[in-house]
Amino acid sequence: MKIQNSFRVGLLGGLGVIVAIAIGATIGSLATIITYVGAALFLALGLDPLVSWLEKHKFPRPLAIVTVLVAVLGIFAGLIFAIIPVISEQVQNAIKTIPGLISGFNDGSIFTNIQDALPWVNVQQVVDGLQAWVKTLDFAQLGGGVLTVGLGIASGITGAVVVIILMIYFVSSLTSLKRGLYRLVPASRRPKFIDLAEQISTAVGRYVIGQVSLALVNGILSFIVLTLVLPLFGLNIKYSALLAFIAFLGSLIPLVGTVSGAAVITLLVALFNGFPAVLVVAIYYIVYMQVEAYVLNPRIMATAVKVPGAIVVIAALAGGTLLGILGALIAIPVAAAILLVVNQVFVPRQEEL
Repeated sequence: MKIQNSFRVGLLGGLGVIVAIAIGATIGSLATIITYVGAALFLALGLDPLVSWLEKHKFPRPLAIVTVLVAVLGIFAGLIFAIIPVISEQVQNAIKTIPGLISGFNDGSIFTNIQDALPWVNVQQVVDGLQAWVKTLDFAQLGGGVLTVGLGIASGITGAVVVIILMIYFVSSLTSLKRGLYRLVPASRRPKFIDLAEQISTAVGRYVIGQVSLALVNGILSFIVLTLVLPLFGLNIKYSALLAFIAFLGSLIPLVGTVSGAAVITLLVALFNGFPAVLVVAIYYIVYMQVEAYVLNPRIMATAVKVPGAIVVIAALAGGTLLGILGALIAIPVAAAILLVVNQVFVPRQEEL
């Protein structure tokens, strides 16, 4: 009998392992779809506070939803029609400079300019390293990599469209989705669960609005400084609208986004404008990053999600490691949700023991 029971336990355990592996493989296959759904739900929760605000001002919920969606899509379309032509023109101008850059590479003048702009860098050593690396390239594999990048861009555009469509659906049906989720909770625990869920939803919405606000501040200030302020001192920065747009996109990513965007912008200014413009731009972004890190970010995030700074850093790093950019985006509201659960569920239970 003991042998039969042991065999039965082993058989059930083996079947459990097989089922777990099958579930893991299924989740892995659906990873892209899950990412789209998570991003769309995240954005929908970000728009929900605006809908709730309009409801408090006597807007019917359907009208509030339509108003918010039309406003957001209108702003997005306005940015496209206002910025994209400028960026397109500047990208075309940048492409026209490619022959000059090639001739500069051939006669060595561009390396002289870079050396003058970045005297602390051994440009010749970098060039020699690049030449040695180019000789090792497999151009057939490189062509395949270019094709892969093109397919990745097309997939990204398709994914963005899917996320926008899902976001519109989630915003319009968020109340019914919440109601359906609440009904799955036992009636005795439902009020507490609803209270926690609404607080988490509010924290996510405030976080999204706060992060977008930071990105807008960086983008607008970058455009003003690069386009209006620096030319007053005789520093005409080429492709300033494109650089400001890069600053805006970078700041949408927590922690590392602003630094990465500033690094890219500084390198582009060094390439197209040289010294002393690159020095002034680098100093500006160093100052701005200090202001954002110690003034803007703490105040906005403390108001939005009320998470200590150390936990913000740890959560963003962990989320970025596990799920990439999406993980970095959702890590801070997830940390806020965990803190809410700990403070309002776990700690009171511990106090009762």
